Amino acid sequence: MTTAVASPPAETSALRVAGYRTFLITFMLAMMADNIEHVISYWVAFQKFHSAALGGFAVVSHWLPFLMFSVPVGALNDRFDSRRLIQVGMVLFISASVGWGYFFVTDSLQMWHAMVLLTLHGCAGVLWGTSSQMLLYDIVGPGYLASAVRLNATARYLGVLVGPGVGSIIMRTLGPTRGIFVNTMFYLPLLLWLVAAPYGRHFRGGVAGAKRAVRGLADIVQTLRDVRGMPVVSAMVLLAGAASFFIGNSYQAQMPGFAHDLGHGDPGMAYTLLLGADAAGALLAGILLETRGTWLPMTAPSALKIALLWGCSLFLFSFMRWYPAAICVLFVAGFLELSFSSMTQALVQLNAPDTIRGRVLGLFSMSASGLRAFSGVTVGLLGSVTNTHLSLALSAVAFVAVAGLLLLRRPQQAAA
Repeated sequence: MTTAVASPPAETSALRVAGYRTFLITFMLAMMADNIEHVISYWVAFQKFHSAALGGFAVVSHWLPFLMFSVPVGALNDRFDSRRLIQVGMVLFISASVGWGYFFVTDSLQMWHAMVLLTLHGCAGVLWGTSSQMLLYDIVGPGYLASAVRLNATARYLGVLVGPGVGSIIMRTLGPTRGIFVNTMFYLPLLLWLVAAPYGRHFRGGVAGAKRAVRGLADIVQTLRDVRGMPVVSAMVLLAGAASFFIGNSYQAQMPGFAHDLGHGDPGMAYTLLLGADAAGALLAGILLETRGTWLPMTAPSALKIALLWGCSLFLFSFMRWYPAAICVLFVAGFLELSFSSMTQALVQLNAPDTIRGRVLGLFSMSASGLRAFSGVTVGLLGSVTNTHLSLALSAVAFVAVAGLLLLRRPQQAAA
């Protein structure tokens, strides 16, 4: 039997767990390093090739590995030590940075070199991301899990915010070549801490999953069948997938165009403030949800209702023509996005069977992250045919429809 973990009071923060504090700090450093590498490598690649196609490949190579490999990586977590899989991810991140540095030093970077390194970086991300979700449960247990997921989501936003700024400073002071080598140091704390960190299934006495071979597509199909019998998990996987497929972070890539259309006069500053509003709302959500207790219940209907409001806020933003109002709406959208996205992940974690937890978390990662590879089509490509305002509005309507249908099905599932 699985060893039960005592559930602390609902308002207790995961920061009370010493091991989680270390994990959170090292996680944020790695997230910052991930974004620093983007800043430096994208800048050098653009200066050398001036290729929009390479920029597009960078987005696809970042998210496509999540779509293809999340469930297989989850299956590996059901069989092997999650700490070692995260360390493999860190080694791949470091190898990508060192690879960029080598080509910078020798001035021999070619297009195919850049594509290989971008793909290596994307594969490192799926190993790290899916395995970190698995280890997170082992570090804090179910009682602290909602807090830990929320704090990790907040740390992710901090890494995304701080990484580009730190990357710019490093590139200006050290130059891109020395800067990319220095960046490898930020991956080391997590890599080294995991050498002897006393966490994992075998430490908490969990029952290992069946020793099945990792079977790629067959694993995905079987996990989908397993999840169909778990109403909460299946609803959250569908919700996260709809958010990624229809919207994802594609509207952020279109933000310079939105800023220009808002007629603010300085598109660069307007762009920065619009992105900052979205991130600031998310950070406030993380802080309030962590410090103000359980004023938002951790239930599937709550996640669905908040997701509905998020879709409505983006629909409203798509037709904004007044800059201050657009800032306010994006702030609210950021608040709502972190609230429902952290809630969906926590609900999947709490309801996933222990014996196939890795595969279920892999399926969630595939849905929540992998499907973002297609959001550039729903918002970006459709926007090139019509305009980005209309494409974002239609994408938001499609997402709201999915969330609404899932919410309407909840009473039927409860009755069944």
